[in-house]
Amino acid sequence: MKKLRLGVVGVGYLGKFHAEKYAGMAQVDLVGVVDTHRNIADDIASRLGTRPFYNHQDLIGKVDAVSIAVPTPDHFVVSRDFLENDIDVLIEKPITTSLEEANELIRISESRGLIVQVGHLERFNPAVAALQGIVKKPMFIESHRLSIYKDRCTDVSVVLDLMIHDIDIILNFVKSDIKSIHASGISVISNHVDIANARLSFETGCVANVTASRISTKNERKIRLFQKDAYISVDFANHDITLIRKIGTGTGGIVPGADIQKLSFLKGDALEDELTSFVNAILLRQTPEVTGQMGRDALKIALNIMDQIRTTNACYGSQ
Repeated sequence: MKKLRLGVVGVGYLGKFHAEKYAGMAQVDLVGVVDTHRNIADDIASRLGTRPFYNHQDLIGKVDAVSIAVPTPDHFVVSRDFLENDIDVLIEKPITTSLEEANELIRISESRGLIVQVGHLERFNPAVAALQGIVKKPMFIESHRLSIYKDRCTDVSVVLDLMIHDIDIILNFVKSDIKSIHASGISVISNHVDIANARLSFETGCVANVTASRISTKNERKIRLFQKDAYISVDFANHDITLIRKIGTGTGGIVPGADIQKLSFLKGDALEDELTSFVNAILLRQTPEVTGQMGRDALKIALNIMDQIRTTNACYGSQ
């Protein structure tokens, strides 16, 4: 069987892991890695037995598909160049920095029958996969995504860096249009917003309270969902689910009349699962798990949240 020719554009912190995963896939030929920092491209290419490139356009004509892990402001131009040359793309989240750019990438891909997958990694978390048969019409959701400060993540706000993961997951569960958004946030260390909170109200009546911070003293990724007759708590980092379901009218136990289950999952490899899904979507020419449109939908809400924060901060004289 002919191997799929793949390349990785941007092999910094995250991109290098993409390259390592592809290098280990039997059905993939890692043609090359690209980075504008020549020493980084040379080092990764040498370690993985592939070719280094220093301009993404040098991969055109040599690959069938690429992973794009360049800085967010460059997502559009790099992705467009590959799509216009009939090359499938996986774009790290967020898909772009504007809806206009996202719309253009989707238009090009649809007109040419190409695959655009967006790197919302949490979709491949074993705990999220297990919730597909458990979460049904949630009416209240609360999520917290806290991270220890990292310089490499400060080219965009915490909304596009961290919160967008939970926005995507919540949209996947609620499957409803947004009715209203109320948001607040501030920059503390970087030039962008470092802490943000948003309250999302959906047409179904569901309300989601979403908090993200990248100046925490610990890493935490948790979400709680309340629906009729059930409460579900998920710890993404530890791959644990606590499920409380109403089963009767008893008076005993921690929660009267309820059954409490603790579900644990072995730590999987979400990135490998994500990239394998991308490869399979290309080989089978099927819709990817996280489409360009899904990435756009999450981006639309994230940008709305950012606009509200800017407006609120401007009114109070904050930066």
